Amino acid sequence: MRTFAALTGLITGVVLAAGLGASAQAAPAVSPSTRDDTLTAMQGEAYAWARYLAYAQGADFEHHADVAALFRRTARVERYDHFAMEAASIGFVGTDVENLSAAIAGEEYEATTLYPRFARQAARDGCAPAAELFTELAADEAVHAQQFRLARDALLHPEGSQNFPVGERVTPVPIRPGPPRCTGRTLDNLLAATRGESFAAARYGLYAEHARSDGQRRLGRLFDNTASQELGEHFAQTAQLAGLVATTEDNLRGAIDGEQYEATTMYPTFSRRAAAAGDEASADMFAEIAHDEAGHAHRFTDALIDLIT
Repeated sequence: MRTFAALTGLITGVVLAAGLGASAQAAPAVSPSTRDDTLTAMQGEAYAWARYLAYAQGADFEHHADVAALFRRTARVERYDHFAMEAASIGFVGTDVENLSAAIAGEEYEATTLYPRFARQAARDGCAPAAELFTELAADEAVHAQQFRLARDALLHPEGSQNFPVGERVTPVPIRPGPPRCTGRTLDNLLAATRGESFAAARYGLYAEHARSDGQRRLGRLFDNTASQELGEHFAQTAQLAGLVATTEDNLRGAIDGEQYEATTMYPTFSRRAAAAGDEASADMFAEIAHDEAGHAHRFTDALIDLIT
């Protein structure tokens, strides 16, 4: 199985393929290394948000209401505090047209390259459910790309009669604890897909907020509804096949490990690197988030002790 670094590298490739640096000219002046570290951090925060929401479902399933509530509170901090703050620090959100162009590039890459490749690998690995799911995701992403193209055309040519789609909010698919349904490279690809879909959902949430601030309420609905499918359906389906949600005890242990790594290694490294590059605001932000993650690790540890004693 690939390492965490390899999986993160794969999603970084997806981010770059999506053209998310298109608005760099309007971004705050930070060094390339700080921008790269911030994008890596954003991927991690988006994934933590989605994963903790999934863990909360697992805790609900096992009747651990207090743990479920803790996971949901922490998920909110990761998405609406850390992810949003990091995005603002590098000017991640551009104009509505730039955001749509970035979204189109990402969805087209997933529809034509990433998910078809994952589907072929799943077929070779003999995991039919994953092959079918990746094929379905590719088709969904093609629809998203077309909807975003129509929305961009409507913004660029407001005098015309273009259809301005708003998409459709999906009913979330429940995620239950269970083992992986696939192995080998297909399991790696499922885990990579959970990261990519969580990142897409989080960034579309930011794009929706920006669209509404511009008075583009229909565009805000389109981004929100697309985000609902990326998180509530695509992330959930790939997470279920990947066996992402284990027992509540194991989920807490995994969360503790992740938060401790971010608190003691990742964010301190990013902070030192930003300071060395002269990006003091980013260095302070990374240090602040490291402190938050240490607090999360502490609260998860307390919850684990309560659970097993």
